[in-house]
Amino acid sequence: MASFISKRAPLGVCIVFSLFACSLLAQTSATMSGKVTGEDGKPVLGAVIRIERLDSKWNSSLKTNRRGEFTQIGVPAGGSYRVTCAVDGKDVDFRDVKTKYGEPNTLDFDLGQAKKTRDAQMAAVTTGTLTAEQAQQMTAAQRQQVEAALKGREKEIAANKALNDSFNQGVEAFNAGQFQAAVDAFTKATELDPKQDAAWARLAEASLSLGGQKSGAEQEAAYAKAIEGYLKATELKPTESAYMNNYGTALVKMKKLPEAQAAFEKAAAMDPTNAYKYFYNLGAVLMNTGQADAASAAFKKAVDANPKYAVAQYQYGLTLVGKAQIGADGKISPPPGTREAFQAYLELEPNGSNAQAAKDILASFDQAIATEYSTPEAKKRAEDAAKKKQQQKKK
Repeated sequence: MASFISKRAPLGVCIVFSLFACSLLAQTSATMSGKVTGEDGKPVLGAVIRIERLDSKWNSSLKTNRRGEFTQIGVPAGGSYRVTCAVDGKDVDFRDVKTKYGEPNTLDFDLGQAKKTRDAQMAAVTTGTLTAEQAQQMTAAQRQQVEAALKGREKEIAANKALNDSFNQGVEAFNAGQFQAAVDAFTKATELDPKQDAAWARLAEASLSLGGQKSGAEQEAAYAKAIEGYLKATELKPTESAYMNNYGTALVKMKKLPEAQAAFEKAAAMDPTNAYKYFYNLGAVLMNTGQADAASAAFKKAVDANPKYAVAQYQYGLTLVGKAQIGADGKISPPPGTREAFQAYLELEPNGSNAQAAKDILASFDQAIATEYSTPEAKKRAEDAAKKKQQQKKK
């Protein structure tokens, strides 16, 4: 009988043991899951996800399904892990995570965003502005690439000290407001190495500032040099939207407004993240040239791209006020969106430089405006008639 009991535990005991085992598993393991999205925004099939524990020996590897998804259960909880995403045999992104008992860990990999991050890192290497945080976000292969780029840059600088000196002299002169000296130094830098887009861009900037101090033929020559510089910088680095925006500014100075408008629109298309700034610049140019309707459309694009850009909300509201009508009750009837634009500005900058003006405009919408017109003579006759009537009453 004793032997029988040892071989067959009661059903209740089995259930309790099973529940205990599940509970114990939940407390000692975690789940990792996520999705891999390609640079084209579509799910990536077959991306390799490597999970490596950093504080002890444990690792796993799996692939994403056709929806770009992956799930790894039974990951030991309470550990530190590096989760690496590889596509076509190359590591493209990674995450460091520490698991907790019974908690899910969602790790999504956006390869489009990862590419932007890598491009920013390499740009920082090129300019010598790579931060410690950016370096920490790199995979081992990316760090090797950066180290190689840094060594190459150091050799380039050492081999062309004259270029470096000229560029720095230009920066110092520009910061001191000595724009002619800055133009001369940056010009020398472009002659030493015509392939340096930064030197051309700084030459253009200095020329634009110099033109602001000149007049007549000297001013036109400075502005023309600025346009030439921005065009050259854009040719060398066609993906730099800031160059295109500044090129548009230079065209405005030269009163080439259609070309300037095209430049601002191109800058917005090149960099959707900062498109609101470029649309705002376009709106300002159009407003200053009396093209109110076109300016309103540009400011609308700016606020659509970034509703939190306060100054664009205010300027958009101003363009709409110009289209307001006066109703039969004598009150101003602004076009749809006018109130919302000024209210948005006040919410974003309640104490901003245009706050009082925005409040006054909003208040004016609720006030009746006298629409009848009378000459001074008619007004005097009405006053005399009123006095005469009052005197008759007294008699």
